[in-house]
Amino acid sequence: MVEVKSIEKSFGKLTVLKGVTVQIPKGKVIAILGPNGSGKTTLIKCILGLVIPDKGDILIGGENIKNNWKYRNNIGYLPQIARFPENLTVSELFRMIQDLRKNQNPKNNPEQTCSQFVSLFQIQSFLNKPLRSLSGGTRQKVNVILALMFNPDLYIFDEPTVGLDPISCVRFKETVLKEKNNGKTILLTTHILSEVEEMSDEIIFLLEGKIYYQGSPKELMANKQENTLEKAIAKMLEENEQKNTN
Repeated sequence: MVEVKSIEKSFGKLTVLKGVTVQIPKGKVIAILGPNGSGKTTLIKCILGLVIPDKGDILIGGENIKNNWKYRNNIGYLPQIARFPENLTVSELFRMIQDLRKNQNPKNNPEQTCSQFVSLFQIQSFLNKPLRSLSGGTRQKVNVILALMFNPDLYIFDEPTVGLDPISCVRFKETVLKEKNNGKTILLTTHILSEVEEMSDEIIFLLEGKIYYQGSPKELMANKQENTLEKAIAKMLEENEQKNTN
């Protein structure tokens, strides 16, 4: 589904991605993890076409994304922080995004899909309220619905459950797994590693702009002889630190 080939990216003298190569298969949940400054956000922005790599290629569905903006029609993106005009009501925002993305997927009915997710995440009572009046958790529900309602083949979620209440978290995770079973590809970044254990088939762990580990959470926990992913990643980083100081 997504193929990244020898991507390099620098900002001034700072090299953020150093020859990243990875294949992301269809119908899987892939967690992109790493400490702050490891290159996670830059890699995601390269896939979205928001950052242009200095070297390398990215293919989605077998087609190079360079100078090819139409591939974005088939992506549902949830940024960590989404900004929209504060005076819009939730309903107006939904209609505006539907108008902007109309005719992108003729097999999908975004109005119907949106209505289904409005019910699922229980925001019916907020539809006529302006965005400026919403709590952080309700805003996040709105952003989740915006990412889901166009039925794309590729989802990219950046810290998707931040601010969500427990019921909404459960419903979001159930939706992700349902979409995976429908053959969709899901990329996500999160600092909540228990969610990675629950949802992801594979981890891509970035460190200093390179892929340091790629494999399943269970494989990493078994390799590090730890019973949680958090402890396994901490041990992996400690070992790397010790190796670099010796």
